[in-house]
Amino acid sequence: QVQLVESGGGLVQAGGSLRLSCAASGPTFSMYAMGWFRQAPGKEREVVAAVSRSGGNTYYADSAKGRFTISRDNAKKTVYLQMNSLKPEDTAVYYCAADFRPLRESVSMVLGEYDFWGQGTQVTVSS
Repeated sequence: QVQLVESGGGLVQAGGSLRLSCAASGPTFSMYAMGWFRQAPGKEREVVAAVSRSGGNTYYADSAKGRFTISRDNAKKTVYLQMNSLKPEDTAVYYCAADFRPLRESVSMVLGEYDFWGQGTQVTVSS
């Protein structure tokens, strides 16, 4: 069982930056690939970025490439999402999620493959 708590969301002007954090509980954090997802009002939840259990492999949605960076610190059981050059269309609730992959260094972009989810943190980008 993994519990995830996101933090770092808020209101920022377009062009600004935010750093989201997701703190995990439980002894097996390093066995999980981690992902950041977002859901805007009236839209489906979508993947933003994902990182493999060791941090060696990452994936970014096209909308995040070049602006967002996902990273993790297994000693701190925390995954981060650094978001730069924010746009109003980045406004959404951001969720972190954990995908149990004890033997693989791959990542998944599929929501249904993630086993545990946080409650989300709101990011609002004003124009």
